Amino acid sequence: MADNTSTSEVESIFQTQKRWEELLDSDDFVRTFLSDVLENYIVEQRWYGGKSSQLKYIELAEFFKIQQKGEIYYGLILEVNFIEAFYQHYFLPIAFVTDENFAKKDRILPIEINNEKGFIIDATNLESFRKLVYERILTAEPIDTTKVQYHKSHLFTDSSYESSRFMGLEQSNTSLVYNERYVLKFFRRIFADKNPDYEMSRFLSEKKGFKNTPAYLGSINLVDSDGVNITIGLMQEMIPNEGDAFDYSLRELHKVFSNLEYKNIAVDQLPNTALYQRLDIKDIPPRIIDWAGLHLFLQIETLARRTAEMHIALGSEFEETAFTPTHYNDDYTVWLKNKVLYQFQNRLNAIENNIHKLEGLALDLAHEFLDKKNSIRKRFVDFDWTKLKGERIRIHGDYHLGQVLVKDNDFYILDFEGEPESTIRDRKVKQSPLKDVAGIFRSFHYAIYATIFNNAENYPFSQDLLFKAGEVLYRYITGLFLGAYVTETQNANLNIGYNQERIFILKYCLLEKAVYELGYELNSRPQWAVIPLKGISNIINH
Repeated sequence: MADNTSTSEVESIFQTQKRWEELLDSDDFVRTFLSDVLENYIVEQRWYGGKSSQLKYIELAEFFKIQQKGEIYYGLILEVNFIEAFYQHYFLPIAFVTDENFAKKDRILPIEINNEKGFIIDATNLESFRKLVYERILTAEPIDTTKVQYHKSHLFTDSSYESSRFMGLEQSNTSLVYNERYVLKFFRRIFADKNPDYEMSRFLSEKKGFKNTPAYLGSINLVDSDGVNITIGLMQEMIPNEGDAFDYSLRELHKVFSNLEYKNIAVDQLPNTALYQRLDIKDIPPRIIDWAGLHLFLQIETLARRTAEMHIALGSEFEETAFTPTHYNDDYTVWLKNKVLYQFQNRLNAIENNIHKLEGLALDLAHEFLDKKNSIRKRFVDFDWTKLKGERIRIHGDYHLGQVLVKDNDFYILDFEGEPESTIRDRKVKQSPLKDVAGIFRSFHYAIYATIFNNAENYPFSQDLLFKAGEVLYRYITGLFLGAYVTETQNANLNIGYNQERIFILKYCLLEKAVYELGYELNSRPQWAVIPLKGISNIINH
């Protein structure tokens, strides 16, 4: 490290006589770059997922050139090692810029290369890099055997580069919008395998022609030094939309709860229905339709059909083994029980450590959870695969209203990466499609309670009364969804089991999902822990 600082210069500049094309061959550079410089940079990034752990050191696991006609950028696979004895891999593309006024927030290292001063930055900030990547996908050959493999789908009709921009604030990835028509998602957290989002998107679009997901257009994969195929980027069609289904639900539900006063509705006299009862739209009482509006229920039916169509597409493959349906067996049961019991114990500890943060109904429900922990654990253990006749298929795996876009009274499903807490292998395990149904049910529950929490001052009713109305509404929404979903899957011969089996799996998955949510709420916003706790209470008392 050459220190060229003067009193007017606060940054020390790394100097090298190597050319940019050879920079990663320099041990000096790699050592300097990976030390405090990169550590300080990476922990500040939104996509960095190790914020709750203590970083120990960073290693360069792999690097490769992203290039075209003499224009060169580097892709780095960084291995971030933690004091807690585990590691994560991240993708970082880098570029060298000399413009003093450019990318001030995204500078990683001041550097002088061959007497030219500048900065190493995240390459996604450079339009020239974004254009190069787009053109590499656009001109990709059908069979690519190089280390960095670009793929173009037959669904991607030729379109020359016009413009690019960042999509907006994301947590775990970086998405670029091209020509206001396409989206390229760079995966930041990298796994030594094909990303499920890439696999599922390509399968649904190219092989099954499923229309209610953004069409797969292309991808970038890296074949690492061990010959493992790693997904770096995924290009899809951009769907103009009116926002996601969770925000849409909040707007719709606000109208529903406002109607309690506007239509002078007596909550105690609202007709109720049993949980997990399959309903048709004609089964919903006129008083409920009058309160909530027919439009809401018609939308629920449409979403149920789109969910069923996704599962029918995923369950109708008999060649590609990654997608062929399979039955329940002992291996799956052992995997499932280990997973849920570990998670359950983790959440038990979280409740015991955070119970002082809870009050009112949340505190009562937390005590119920602790009092009934043995019976909840027993429910998780009582998974007898020999009684299950349905099939397991590849599923979305992290299905909720935030993963669904709304457009023209229709729904488009996206983000098939799977549950963030799960390993890449676990995300690809075939499961009951009812796990996705449970995910959307939990999301409805959240939307109802979030509406009550967010608008408490707008509704002249007690919280208890609003919760009561919300639980009635939840039963009709989920019953109608279940009715439309089961009818659609049965008509297509997707085997999701007989009625008792379906209810057992649905309740099992709902309990698992609510326990999963509990950890997040206790850590992030304890006042919302009442939502998963209420979900758990509904199931264990039903």
